[in-house]
Amino acid sequence: MKLNSILYIFIAFLSISCKSQQVNLSDLDATKETQTLFQNLNKLKEKGFMMGHQDALAYGVNWKYEEGRSDIKDVTGDYPAVYGCDLGGTETKSENDIDGVPFKKTKKWIKEIYDRGGITTISWHMNNPFTGKNAWDTTPNSFESILPNGSKHELYKSWLDDAAKFFLSLKGSDGKAVPILYRPFHELTGDWFWWCKNNATPEQFKEGWKFTVDYLKSKGVHNLIYVYNTSMVKSREEFLEYYPGEAYADILSFDNYEYNDPTKDNSFVENNLKLFGIMDQIAKEQNKIIAFAETGYEAIPYDKFWTKTLLESIGNYKISYVLAWRNHGWQEQEKKMHYYAPYKGQVSEKDFIDFFNLKQTLFQKDVTKEKLYK
Repeated sequence: MKLNSILYIFIAFLSISCKSQQVNLSDLDATKETQTLFQNLNKLKEKGFMMGHQDALAYGVNWKYEEGRSDIKDVTGDYPAVYGCDLGGTETKSENDIDGVPFKKTKKWIKEIYDRGGITTISWHMNNPFTGKNAWDTTPNSFESILPNGSKHELYKSWLDDAAKFFLSLKGSDGKAVPILYRPFHELTGDWFWWCKNNATPEQFKEGWKFTVDYLKSKGVHNLIYVYNTSMVKSREEFLEYYPGEAYADILSFDNYEYNDPTKDNSFVENNLKLFGIMDQIAKEQNKIIAFAETGYEAIPYDKFWTKTLLESIGNYKISYVLAWRNHGWQEQEKKMHYYAPYKGQVSEKDFIDFFNLKQTLFQKDVTKEKLYK
């Protein structure tokens, strides 16, 4: 009896130890490839973090729609590991997304990314369903309108129907559904989108998030890993105030940009480290993964931004990925350059190559070796 008891305790301890290293998707019916990717993302963070770039294959500084091109690839010889794109435009049945990129091209690239073992993350700068204006229209009661019994609930459902069709259409060369890191209602703790916290109570936001997830699942969409995303917050309570719960999110993340000269102002680094600490604690309690879903320093005027500012702002936290925003290039209306990753000849190019060569920074060739979907 005594031996049996000791054996039982040992097995129980082993089970708990294994469970603590296991992460489980909120979608219990997720495809095999989606489940495998999530488990591998959890393992991969022990080796380092993946580098991502928004619209990496669509355009860059002074070029657009050139087959196989990427500003990051021009600089390093390798693609980023994570590729960002946006669903904005599906709600108006547009052929192009919010940044003018044809959805046909986006689907083609997503297939290519999956085939070579990369990862796609999708956000949605959705128009305001209450007013018909863009995502930045913060007319009061806009978020409430999409909730069940809300005035725009049926319209919102029709938009989700179109999103579901898009997600279900994403197939690799193997015919399997491509797993996607989906980041709905991003930067929710800000005040600049119609879905932000200034336009919804915590209860309303949680209801809207849960409805969205459940509705997509009811439409047969099981290839999504849901990314909960705030802007900069200062406390655990603030980060969790609108959080829909561990059964409705898989990755915890935030967005933050550098706006000041990092050689004179260290607040970007300090604020990021504090929030990573908050998320890391929550992630360990709930068996989640953490990420830096959007960041950058417009036009990157500091030549050591990558190996100093960005790297120091991540510290020793084991994050899954960091994604730099898009390389739009020249903005005619604003009369300035708008980009967040280096290109050939840019002042931070050499530093980015040094960043690329670090053991803990993972790009396409690094993750291809990991076979994340198998």
